[in-house]
Amino acid sequence: MAIVIPEHKIQEVLERVDLVGLISRHVELKKAGREWKGRCPFHQEKTPSFYVVPEKRFYFCHGCRASGDAVSFVQRYLGKTFLDAVRDLARELGIDLEAQQDPGMRERQQLKEATDLAAEHFRALLWHQDEGRAARAYIANRGVSEETAQAFGLGWAPAAWSLLAERFQKSGMLEWGMKAGLVLKRNSGDGCFDFFRSRVMVPIRAPEGRPIAFGGRLMGADEGPKYLNSRESRLYNKSDTLFGMDLARDEVRKRKAAVLVEGYFDCIGLHQVGVRHAVALCSTNLTPGHMQVLKRGEARELVLLLDGDSAGLAAIERLAGPLLAAGATARVALLPQGDDPDTFARREGAEGVEKLLEEAHPLTTHLFATLLPQGKSASFEEKMAALERLKPVAAQVPVGLVRSTLFAALSDHFGWRPADVEAALRSKVPPKPAASAAHAPHSPARPPDEKPPPPMEALYVASVLRDPHLLSRDIFRVCDELSHMGLRMALAHATSGHGSQDALFEASEGIKRAIETSWRQLPNDAQELEQAFSAICREIMVRRIDERLTYIKRATEQTPGAFDLTEETRQLLAERVELLALKKRVLEELRPSGAGTKAPLQPV
Repeated sequence: MAIVIPEHKIQEVLERVDLVGLISRHVELKKAGREWKGRCPFHQEKTPSFYVVPEKRFYFCHGCRASGDAVSFVQRYLGKTFLDAVRDLARELGIDLEAQQDPGMRERQQLKEATDLAAEHFRALLWHQDEGRAARAYIANRGVSEETAQAFGLGWAPAAWSLLAERFQKSGMLEWGMKAGLVLKRNSGDGCFDFFRSRVMVPIRAPEGRPIAFGGRLMGADEGPKYLNSRESRLYNKSDTLFGMDLARDEVRKRKAAVLVEGYFDCIGLHQVGVRHAVALCSTNLTPGHMQVLKRGEARELVLLLDGDSAGLAAIERLAGPLLAAGATARVALLPQGDDPDTFARREGAEGVEKLLEEAHPLTTHLFATLLPQGKSASFEEKMAALERLKPVAAQVPVGLVRSTLFAALSDHFGWRPADVEAALRSKVPPKPAASAAHAPHSPARPPDEKPPPPMEALYVASVLRDPHLLSRDIFRVCDELSHMGLRMALAHATSGHGSQDALFEASEGIKRAIETSWRQLPNDAQELEQAFSAICREIMVRRIDERLTYIKRATEQTPGAFDLTEETRQLLAERVELLALKKRVLEELRPSGAGTKAPLQPV
């Protein structure tokens, strides 16, 4: 099982390691002022050009351009991976990474592996087994193509009692499957049984694409609820998850809008006809956590597309409070009576859905028209009944501009003074606690003082996550020059077989935002991406060299004359000559190719 090492523990390793002592085991070093110098272990040379700077905890070679910190030295010299290098150094220093790791993070990793196994298990049973034939027919009858079903990762849980439990048992993961709620202990006797049976399985995935839970749609005449969902865990919090966001986020970002529905197959049906900015709630309530997911996805507007029955209309009232409280721009698209988004999309196609979305009314306009159609001409009793229904909505809107604007609009619709409307709406209904606070125990702790990643380093990591083959084009090993440990962890995670989705899933919110922002700046064309990556590498290397040149300039600018140079000053001036030569090589070897090459990317 992979171990997620906290960033602050890696920083502790780098601060406590004796860099000179570590490198001296493999390189003969001699004191040169405040630095140490020797022949580079990474290439053959007669004149020493390899420096160790203990004050700044890094090494560099002017001959072959090797540079980095203690971790990168172990990686390069001993052929270790990033994580193995950190573990080896921590072991020598007596830092127990296992003991320091949050137990919740270990459980989270177990849940990830159990959920991955279950997703693969359900998917295989749907597509590669004879008993999945009926489930495939059901999916096809709902108008879902095989391509769409594959994209959403649909699967099948047969009626058999313990297929998944047996799979977990063989893999040594039965306890993890129980923690995830995917298998349950039998009430009598030994063994476990599967939680999901006779159900079409819908993986619920994080925005990064990793499965974190499941929804199961009952098929056939078996007894039980129509839909059965995974329980919440350290991996899955329904108040922070929007179904389909992993497939919708590019279209959401493009349109700056999202379509919100209530059912998994409503979302799948909209994607099937081409409305690919649709997402669905995994719970009945819209929470601040959902609004954060939409904000990260750059959705500036939300269109509610709910069933055209009384339950759908009630849902709009239920969702209005959180939307108004967040100050969100929201509109309501009304479906014909008796329709749900899935059936409407199948019947009318993308054109019909888009027309419905275009005609959507602002949320407050819909609320007022629904609760008090007669407006000012309504009776006193009708107005009071409408205000009673609005109390739970108003109770969630904090004091401020949004609340005062809401009361002003209500007073205009009701024909009352704003003060009278506010007095009538004073509610004793306590506002619901924020979902993020209510579910805090499920979230792994993050260091509160995480520094933001340097934008150019984030561009480097985003490029490699986009195309891992670019690492072979990093001739100056800029990967060893990355200063932000969170970015280095994400890079190590992605290039050690886990993939970019898992790397992003495990990253902190700050790292995710930085990488996603950088990802959007990168060109889609493979050749242009390679050119952009070369420019990023050049920029990072030149900045590192310039930082060192600035230091040398400050350290030597007080030199009185050529005959008064100290040995340390001579070394610094010699280093300056080597750095300038290195900078020239960097600029030449990473020169943009092609007359029409665009200017280097600039972080935003």
